[in-house]
Amino acid sequence: MTGTRTARRTGTSGVTDVAGLPVETAAAMPVSAVATALGSDLRSGLTAREAAGRLAQAGPNAVRDHSANALKVLLRQVKSPLLALLLATAFASFILGQRTDAVVIATILAASVGLGFANEYRAERATEALHSGVRHTVTVIRDGVPAPADVVDLVPGDLVRLSLGTVVPAEMRITETDGLECDESILTGESLPTAKSAGPVTPGTPQGDLASIAFMGTVVHAGAGAGLVIATGVHTEFGRVAADLGGVHPETDFQAGLRRFSFLLLKVAVALTTLILVVNILLSRPLIDSLLFSLAIAVGITPQLLPAVVSAALATGSRQLARRKVLVKRLVSIEDLGDIDILVTDKTGTLTEGRITFTRAVGPAGDDDDRPRELGLLATDPGLGNALDLALRAAGAEPRGYTRLASAPFDHERRMSTVLVDTPEGDRVLVTKGAPETVIDACHDVPAEARTTLDALLSAGSRVIAVATRPAPGAATVSASDERGLSLVGFLIFLDPPKHGVASSLRRLAGLGIRVVVATGDHPLVARKLCADLGLPAGRTVAGPELDLLDDDHLWAAAQEGGIFARVSPEQKARLVRVLRRDGRAVGFLGDGVNDALALHDADVGISVDTAADIAKDAADIVLLEKSLDVLADGVAEGRRIFANTVKYVLMGTAGNFGNMFSVAGASAVLAFLPLLPSQILLGNLLYDTSQLTIPADHVDPEQLAAPAHWDIGLIRRFMLVFGLISSLFDFLTFGVLLGPLHAGAGLFRTGWFVESLATQTLIIFAVRTRRVPFLRSRPSRPLVLSVVAVVAVGVALPLAPMSRALGFVTPPAALYPAVAALVVAYLAAVEYAKKRFFAEPHPYEAGRRRDASHQVNRRVAPFSSNKPVARGFHRAPG
Repeated sequence: MTGTRTARRTGTSGVTDVAGLPVETAAAMPVSAVATALGSDLRSGLTAREAAGRLAQAGPNAVRDHSANALKVLLRQVKSPLLALLLATAFASFILGQRTDAVVIATILAASVGLGFANEYRAERATEALHSGVRHTVTVIRDGVPAPADVVDLVPGDLVRLSLGTVVPAEMRITETDGLECDESILTGESLPTAKSAGPVTPGTPQGDLASIAFMGTVVHAGAGAGLVIATGVHTEFGRVAADLGGVHPETDFQAGLRRFSFLLLKVAVALTTLILVVNILLSRPLIDSLLFSLAIAVGITPQLLPAVVSAALATGSRQLARRKVLVKRLVSIEDLGDIDILVTDKTGTLTEGRITFTRAVGPAGDDDDRPRELGLLATDPGLGNALDLALRAAGAEPRGYTRLASAPFDHERRMSTVLVDTPEGDRVLVTKGAPETVIDACHDVPAEARTTLDALLSAGSRVIAVATRPAPGAATVSASDERGLSLVGFLIFLDPPKHGVASSLRRLAGLGIRVVVATGDHPLVARKLCADLGLPAGRTVAGPELDLLDDDHLWAAAQEGGIFARVSPEQKARLVRVLRRDGRAVGFLGDGVNDALALHDADVGISVDTAADIAKDAADIVLLEKSLDVLADGVAEGRRIFANTVKYVLMGTAGNFGNMFSVAGASAVLAFLPLLPSQILLGNLLYDTSQLTIPADHVDPEQLAAPAHWDIGLIRRFMLVFGLISSLFDFLTFGVLLGPLHAGAGLFRTGWFVESLATQTLIIFAVRTRRVPFLRSRPSRPLVLSVVAVVAVGVALPLAPMSRALGFVTPPAALYPAVAALVVAYLAAVEYAKKRFFAEPHPYEAGRRRDASHQVNRRVAPFSSNKPVARGFHRAPG
């Protein structure tokens, strides 16, 4: 040990501590040589002080940093080609002497960019806070003491223990194994697990065959072991893959809907802008004025602050959910959570209390017998174990005089664990513990009463483990092939009662239009008893062996008939999720175990809990701080609320903006002057958008939360045309009033129309935010009312302000305001009438009857692939 410590201090090994070791080099070196090169110890690992020093030099063991970056957020705000063109035009205008317009346009654009930056940066900070709330730990030996440590704090030289389901936290040189196998499909694509060993490999062995290396991001599929960390973070193979991805996430359905909506507006803006520019040039108007005016029209028709509104809605939602014990790893996943209409969930800890207690042990005939408990304890790893093992150990001490010689650890395919022991009498026997049906199948001469006893226990809702033995004279090792010819000793009985209040939670989910499907590794009889106790419709129950016999079409049909899938393997859970996603159904999966990771990854929304296995948390999009269906229902409702508020902004923005810009286009073709100055168009657009920043905090009607909602671009297009034309109709009525009774010149025309268009464009939110009667049957939130009223007041007062001349306004006559008020009231009444007629057909909130066809296509394009990147969800540097 002394030599090891000296090498670390002096660096005589030739390898610096912080740099670690190349994978190929470490794989070919004996374990002792690797420890010497890393300055570590194979028994005591590093000291806490040494680990802290290395961490300060090497940095966190993280593949991606989620710290909010203000500069990057700002650059995203100004990268719009349209904004860049407007800034360039404003600069040209300034050079050509039209300095007032240039300064006004630049100021308005700066304010717009500032609002977008403030909201998106706030959202980034919310994301940073959420990621810092999700931690992954692993057992590390420091100062000779095993203890949990955050994976981001690992450094080269750390000695780490690996157990079933552990996500390998760094590149590691294996030092000891007990049937250790790793699933390396995340790196190699190979579905079969790879056996690991502590012996060195031949120099020059290909990376895919390095049996002495456990790669970061792979998963312990079977067995257990330990290893020395040789590389961390971006210096690992996994880290290099994550760096190549650049942090780019695949587009979600919510983002795809926003993109399609943006393309719709782009087409309209290009058409209107081109038309207006051509008309103004044909009318021999100054080129720079025509260009500025056309570009202002393009900006005016697009809801510039839509990204800011969406970011604000998502950030607000994330904070609301955090208070309700829901952590969101990606903000857009909030909307995806609201999108689900099928929830596949495990049973333990979700529908049950999750506090498993051992009640008693019985013989094959059902009589009390403590021998199954004693032997069952021998087949339990003293340092590890699942909830059943922990409950069994808590019920009493192990029998004395037995010596463990070898073991075959539990895995989810065999559903058994086996140990080879020497008894106090000097006999050598094999003890097997596991799922009762698999253990009984491995036994010979099973008593007839054993199956009757088992059925009675399962029908009562008890969780049951079977214990069996056989003599093994002369055996030195044990493997899965030895689990045969056993003699049944008896059964271990456990109790996990239904969770208090879960029945009401299930009813709440049903009220949200979500169908619950139970997928469990437990016995079908236990699952059916629990569902019956909770009032959950069970229908047909499908067990794992039957599921394997069904093709996807028949499995989909079986899923429509029933809600219980029992004795299912991890692969079967994942297949069930993929099949349920057919026909555009959005599927959420709630799980926390090692065997849930595949299904979590394949679901539209993976949901796990803070106490889950690391691999489950890594695969999930949403992490619950409390494993409660009520908490999940809160998240679903919040996702739907965000979508509903986003749609409000979209509908009012398209109607108001399109109507006003259509009116501008029409007026510019017939008037001898520009109906609005470019700076006035941009100013009105900024004021209008500012009033809508409070939409994310608006109330949502209950019927808007009753079912998932989806983008319907066709409906948005129709809404834009219908209500945009209504807006234009009242604009033209305003033109008539201004040009007729008021005899308006250019200045008064622009002043009067600016006030009317801002009021109608802003106040329409109270009509489109609900299908009910505004204020009487659906009250908006106080912030929304205050912001809208404030903006309308600013629009009314602006022409009276001292700076109005610089903005191109004139002081209006007293008769203008009553006329505008009458037009606005008539406009809102017309909109309310049209709204009732328009929404007589299904609308976006009624997702069960209307879905965007492209949404269904997106769901069906790749039903057997995930919508998540390879390196998504692994440990990252704390914010």
